[in-house]
Amino acid sequence: MPDGPVIAPALRACGWRDDLPAAAALDQTSGRVVRVIEQHRSGYRVTDGETDFAAQAPVAWTRKNIEPEARAAVGDWVLLDPSHDRIERLLPRTALLRRAAAGEHYRTQLIAANVDTVFVVSGLDLDFNPRRLERYVMLARSAGSQPVIILTKRDLNPEWQACCDELASLCDDGVPIVALNARELAARDVLAPWTAAGQTIALLGSSGAGKSTLTNALLGIERQKTGAVRETDSRGRHTTTHRSLIVLPGGACLIDTPGMRELKLVGDEAVTSAGFADVEALAEQCRFRDCKHDREPGCAVQQALEDGELDPARWAQYGKLQDELVTAREAQEALRARRADEKMMGRALNKRLKEKYGRR
Repeated sequence: MPDGPVIAPALRACGWRDDLPAAAALDQTSGRVVRVIEQHRSGYRVTDGETDFAAQAPVAWTRKNIEPEARAAVGDWVLLDPSHDRIERLLPRTALLRRAAAGEHYRTQLIAANVDTVFVVSGLDLDFNPRRLERYVMLARSAGSQPVIILTKRDLNPEWQACCDELASLCDDGVPIVALNARELAARDVLAPWTAAGQTIALLGSSGAGKSTLTNALLGIERQKTGAVRETDSRGRHTTTHRSLIVLPGGACLIDTPGMRELKLVGDEAVTSAGFADVEALAEQCRFRDCKHDREPGCAVQQALEDGELDPARWAQYGKLQDELVTAREAQEALRARRADEKMMGRALNKRLKEKYGRR
C-alpha cells in the first residue's frame, strides 16, 4: 500500500492549515506537498517551509491550449513526485485571483491562489481613484477573498478623511478601509487583524501606490525596493517585477504583485460585489421585471435619480461595469469556441497523418 503524501511540519509556517480544501483532497498517493512561491516561464519555485527550490512543471501545463486555471499560480499547493522535483498534481484552491490580460484577446491571467485577504493598496495622492478601487474589490470578492482597502501616504494628504468618505458605499457594504503611513512602525499593528499566522494576504494596486513600502513595514526590514513617483500622476516604476510569496514574522504569508496599469474583468464577476447592493435593491422595485431603467413607467431607478436619492455618476459607473462584463463574457465565449475549433482541427490532422503514415 503506497505511503501518503509527505507534509513537512514546517509547511504550516507558509500557510498550510488542516481546514484547507488541499488538505481534504489528500489521499493515499505518495508525494510531497509544497507551496508555489514564484512562477517563471521556465518553471516554478516552491517551498516546503524549510527550503525553497525549483520545481519542474508537468508537460501538460506547457501545451498551448490548456486553460490557465489548470496551471499553478503563486500561492497554490501542489504535489511533487516522491523522488524528483517535478509537479504531479495541483491541489484544490480556496480562492483564485484572476484578471483579463491587457489587449483585445481577453485571455485569463492568474494573479494568486489561496488568498484569504486582498489588501487593495492606493496612495492618498493623485493615485486615489474610487472607481478603480471598486473594480479591485469586485475582483477580490469574485475570487472568494476578503478585500481590505489600504490608503497609504496619509501624511501627504491632510484631507485624507474626505477620501475615506468617498468610499462610503464600499464601507457600508462591509469592506474595511484603513488610512495609514506605511513608513510608520504602527502600520504593522493596524493591519494585525488580517495578518495572523496561517493567513495569506495578497497586495494589489497600481505602481507607486506603496505596496513595496507596505511589505517592508510588515516584514520589519527594508527587503523590497521602493522608488519615487511622478509628480504628474503619482505613478511609479515597477519596483516589483514578479509575483512572490513572502512569509511574515508573525506567520502570515504575503503575496506581493507588480503594479497593474490596467484591470480588465474576466466576465464572471458580480457588480454587486463592488458595493452596488443599493442599486440592485432599487432595480428590484421596478414595476417590470425586465425594466431597462430608461423610460419605462414605474422605474424605481429613474425615480431615485429624479429625487436625488441616487447619484447620477454612481449610476453611470454601475452601467459601465455591467456593459464591460457583457463584453468580457462574449470575448471569453469566443475564445473558448476558438480553442475548441483548434483542438478539433488538431485531432483531425493527427488522424489524417496516422492514416497516411501509420502509427509510430
